[in-house]
Amino acid sequence: MANSTGLNASEVAGSVGLILAAVVEVGALLGNGALLVVVLRTPGLRDALYLAHLCVVDLLAAASIMPLGLLAAPPPGLGRVRLGPAPCRAARFLSAALLPACTLGVAALGLARYRLIVHPLRPGSRPPPVLVLTAVWAAAGLLGALSLLGPPPAPPPAPARCSVLAGGLGPFRPLWALLAFALPALLLLGAYGGIFVVARRAALRPPRPARGSRLRSDSLDSRLSILPPLRPRLPGGKAALAPALAVGQFAACWLPYGCACLAPAARAAEAEAAVTWVAYSAFAAHPFLYGLLQRPVRLALGRLSRRALPGPLRACTPQAWHPRALLQCLQRPPEGPAVGPSEAPEQTPQLAGGRSPSIPGAT
Repeated sequence: MANSTGLNASEVAGSVGLILAAVVEVGALLGNGALLVVVLRTPGLRDALYLAHLCVVDLLAAASIMPLGLLAAPPPGLGRVRLGPAPCRAARFLSAALLPACTLGVAALGLARYRLIVHPLRPGSRPPPVLVLTAVWAAAGLLGALSLLGPPPAPPPAPARCSVLAGGLGPFRPLWALLAFALPALLLLGAYGGIFVVARRAALRPPRPARGSRLRSDSLDSRLSILPPLRPRLPGGKAALAPALAVGQFAACWLPYGCACLAPAARAAEAEAAVTWVAYSAFAAHPFLYGLLQRPVRLALGRLSRRALPGPLRACTPQAWHPRALLQCLQRPPEGPAVGPSEAPEQTPQLAGGRSPSIPGAT
């Protein structure tokens, strides 16, 4: 009875994990595909190349290593499909190359936004995005090549160990974790920390008086109006939201995977499925964090979605999307209808003959 209960519990846990992994896979595919379409259709975005690169990396990961995680994860993972020696080495290389490409791409996007916000008037100090992304892929390729130097896949009775965590890198795991996770984390923390400092200084700076504004009087009401509010708030709190979300998401998704890379291979193999899919959830979170939270991307997405809507819905203003206002907008007749010949007002015979009814004819 105890064995059957434990078996049922493990089956339920495996089914729940499979459902959650499938949701992450679908979210990564749909979210990154939609964001990539918006970026390509909107030429005015400042960091469009970095966003497009991040979407492409996430789509590559969602099309390659995430299905492998669903099908060939080791017990107690999600799949039970066994890979051969050549597919196992390919899975190792893809995991060891795409994960650093994602983390380094996120760090490059954060540094680009830091330069745009802190030094907006000095474009000469920014390196070309093509050069930065070429360096990112060169580093990812070198880190992926480290997986080919690891131990070969085990023979069929033993688990294949096709992942980075379960012995795929051998003695190079600490170096790979340092370059793939520690370095991007430090770059991201420095970039968004600088953005927060600049935004907080701007929030603490008093506004300049407008030209032509009259001076404040010395009355009691005027003195009371400049007093601080009774419930003080931390200045720059809104400016801290985006950096806190970016750094928090990076730490929550990638810190467990990086710590597992530094752990012994036996312990890392035990927690492989959990920490791997926590890291893979970053691919589904990037479109919402770096796409929908950015105002230019939201405006571009709204403009493209309104273009794709039918005519009556496209004519509605953005403020008219409440149920009652939307119903009125749909029931509203089209403006300026063309008047057909049957709907034209009938003319009197006198007007049709070209004579005015008020002027008598000449004798």
